[in-house]
Amino acid sequence: MRRRSAALPTLLLALALALVSGVSGCTGQPSPARWVTPSPSLPGGAAPRLAQVTPLSPLPVPTAALDVSRQEITYQREGRVLRTVIWMPSTSAKVPAVVFSHGLNGTPESFAPLLTAWAAAGFAVIAPAYPNTTRSAPRLDVYDVLNQPADASFVLSQVLAGPLGKHIDSDRLAAAGHSAGAITTVGLFTAGRDARLHAGIILAGSGLGVGTAFSGTPASLLFVHGDADPLVSYASGKATYDVVPWSKAMLTVPGGNHNDPYLRPGVSSFTEVQSLTIAFLRLELYGDASARRKLPRGPSFDDQL
Repeated sequence: MRRRSAALPTLLLALALALVSGVSGCTGQPSPARWVTPSPSLPGGAAPRLAQVTPLSPLPVPTAALDVSRQEITYQREGRVLRTVIWMPSTSAKVPAVVFSHGLNGTPESFAPLLTAWAAAGFAVIAPAYPNTTRSAPRLDVYDVLNQPADASFVLSQVLAGPLGKHIDSDRLAAAGHSAGAITTVGLFTAGRDARLHAGIILAGSGLGVGTAFSGTPASLLFVHGDADPLVSYASGKATYDVVPWSKAMLTVPGGNHNDPYLRPGVSSFTEVQSLTIAFLRLELYGDASARRKLPRGPSFDDQL
């Protein structure tokens, strides 16, 4: 059954306005409209005590970029058709995996430069196209974002149970997403907690609709958000980050908009995000302590990992 939140009309209105003005809510040019969601208040204004994540035992890290293969598999969950793009690194060893969620009116292919780089760094990337928020959907349905955490978990289970599963280390799994896909990713650690996930990456997202009741075994979370994002406000992303009770880090992209740091390989912020996310995934999923040295330093990066 579809679940709705009293906060979701705010998201619906914001993204609908973007679409009406000719802007793709999560993958088009930034809109001048802004919206801000209320920031959750912390008891007494104090930061919560963080639960540290148990590090995974180290695995050998690829020393050079790996060749990457791409394939598509379509799954069905209760009538929901989930075309899934999978980028696999070419290696004889089992590799960690990341399930990636696109944004509203987006596709897995929109993020190919970033996701291919992750795969070349030694991660299987599993990216479903959600039936009612992908670019090819007959009718975009913002509320359907609430069903997507279950879709992501289902697709991950199907891949692990299929032929590709023998190439994936099922103890080293993460989730990531952009915009509405980042909200989907937050949902995998809150209302739709997938206990298999050890880490998550939230790109220009928040907890709107899926809540901020983070639960289950602690998982490391990385947030990336531009402070000039006109669609998903920086304030809403930072508010969600603030209440994460586990190991976490957040990169603020000065002047960063909703798309450039994740979708535009020609800009410096994209290069920075690509490097940061690979270092984070190697630290958390490969247990590579040396990757910590590649994390940025300075006022734009809050590191509590």
